[in-house]
Amino acid sequence: METIDHKRATDAWQAAQDYTKDHVNAAKSLPALIINSGLMQVLAFCHDKDKESEDVARRLRRWLAGRFDWIRSDEFEPFMESLMNATPAQFRDVNREAMAWLKWLRQVAPARQKGGV
Repeated sequence: METIDHKRATDAWQAAQDYTKDHVNAAKSLPALIINSGLMQVLAFCHDKDKESEDVARRLRRWLAGRFDWIRSDEFEPFMESLMNATPAQFRDVNREAMAWLKWLRQVAPARQKGGV
C-alpha cells in the first residue's frame, strides 16, 4: 500500500525529471519564500518571474489540485480563485501539503538535474 508520503516522493521525482540548475534553485527557495511571504504571494511571484520558477509552481499547483477536490483547476487563475474562496481550515491544509510536497522536491531535484551543477 502506497502512503501519501510515497505518493509525494514519486510525484516530486517525476516533476524534476528534466530540471536544470535554475529549476533546482527555484525548488530549493520556495519553502522559505512561502514561510516568509505566504503561499498565494509566492505562486503569484513565480507566475510572473521566469520559466523555471513557473514550471516548479505549476507542478506544485498540479499536485495540490489533485489532492484537494475543492480546488477547481491547476491553471493559475482558477487555482488562485479557489484559494481565495477557501475556508481557513482548507487554506491551512493546502499550505501544509504544499510544504510537504516541496520538502520532497527540494531533495530529489538536485539528483535529477540536467546539464551539471
